[in-house]
Amino acid sequence: MSINPEILVVDDDTAHRTMLAAVVGGWGYRIVEADDGKSAIDAVKERPFDLILMDIRMVKVSGIEALEKIKMINPSIPIIIMTAFSSVETAVEALKKGAYDYLVKPLDFEKLKLIIVRAMEHLRLQSENRMLKKTLSAHFDREKIIGQSPVMKKLLDIVAQVAVSEATIMITGDSGTGKELIAGAIHFNSPRKKGPFVKINCAALTETLLESELFGHEKGAFTGADKRKEGRFVQADRGSFFLDEVSEMPVSMQVKLLRVIQERELTRVGGDQVVPVDVRLIVATNKNLEAMVKKGTFREDLYYRLNVVDLKIPPLKERPEDIPLLANHFLGIFSRKNRKSLKGFTPGAMDLIQRYNWPGNVRELMNCIERAVVLSRLSLISEKDLAPPVNKAPDDKDDGNDIFEAGDDRSLEQIQKHAILKTLTATGGNKSEAARRLKITRKTLREKLKKYGIS
Repeated sequence: MSINPEILVVDDDTAHRTMLAAVVGGWGYRIVEADDGKSAIDAVKERPFDLILMDIRMVKVSGIEALEKIKMINPSIPIIIMTAFSSVETAVEALKKGAYDYLVKPLDFEKLKLIIVRAMEHLRLQSENRMLKKTLSAHFDREKIIGQSPVMKKLLDIVAQVAVSEATIMITGDSGTGKELIAGAIHFNSPRKKGPFVKINCAALTETLLESELFGHEKGAFTGADKRKEGRFVQADRGSFFLDEVSEMPVSMQVKLLRVIQERELTRVGGDQVVPVDVRLIVATNKNLEAMVKKGTFREDLYYRLNVVDLKIPPLKERPEDIPLLANHFLGIFSRKNRKSLKGFTPGAMDLIQRYNWPGNVRELMNCIERAVVLSRLSLISEKDLAPPVNKAPDDKDDGNDIFEAGDDRSLEQIQKHAILKTLTATGGNKSEAARRLKITRKTLREKLKKYGIS
């Protein structure tokens, strides 16, 4: 639904139509008039009206016939039928064919006003529900974000703090770290959570298409613009708008984005009408915007408008404690999706997963686990199920003498973990034998394996 609702008034009685347009227009709605059912059908083909007020008895094309055809073109438009007392039965027929409501002439304007308000609210809720259904399946919940490492706990604490504010958020981090997931967590834990969560990737569209997607366009604004279109900012009204890869936005578009942030209003491409918007902005980038500002490829004033709160998502290699948690999380998801009963990973497979540095971050790990689940024929994911380069981690000698070498930059904890997993692989998964060789108790071994995400 647009910010300034547009109503199509359809009546072949010129005097009645003009009077009705004046009254309804006086309530703050924008009015377009049509003098018969055919003109109404043609008008709906060209623009997305928010509501139609239509007489049922018209000479050329009746209200019933127009109703049926309009519902085929745009079934979501509420249509209020006007009828004489003698045609109430026809009005009931119209309700069965999809009319929102009907009124008997002479019209009770107070009742008409109430019906219009109710129809607009119904339309708004429908629109919000459609937007929410697209995002709820992702479960953008802070509690659903996997991570027990200190850096992730600190990040999630900050997310909880900023979510309840109206501050513009900038999320930075390498590709695949989960910036969209954090953006969703902010929205769905904010006062705007019942509003829409709209997303767009600035790198995926040309400058012309990006402008149209962001701000909308009027009919005839450019080749192919055969009807007016509302942009993503309007779709996100009273919700949150996530601009991914904002660093890829052309400088000319940055100026227009800055105006929307400052003035909280926009103008559609090819139009001159000012449209107010109420949106909480969340942006993301994997580039250094400060460096881009110095080079002149990103506006300094826009940078400071966007960088009210900066959330830095650490790469996966900086939170190794989370790798087993994520691997088992994805194992569960893809096992269910592919109808398999996988129980976990072999020690060797988990060792490879934990030693790989994951340049593609969480996204790469997720893709790796999905492939392994699809290819696995056993109850556990093994080394051979893992794709290169994950299964090409540096090999170790079987005698275990290379557990530590001069210049090794691994921590003591990492070396200990590697020794345990290596020994467990050498014993074929026999925990008692592995514990004997490591000279630790079986209970200690179980506790260590649990910490590493291996059952």
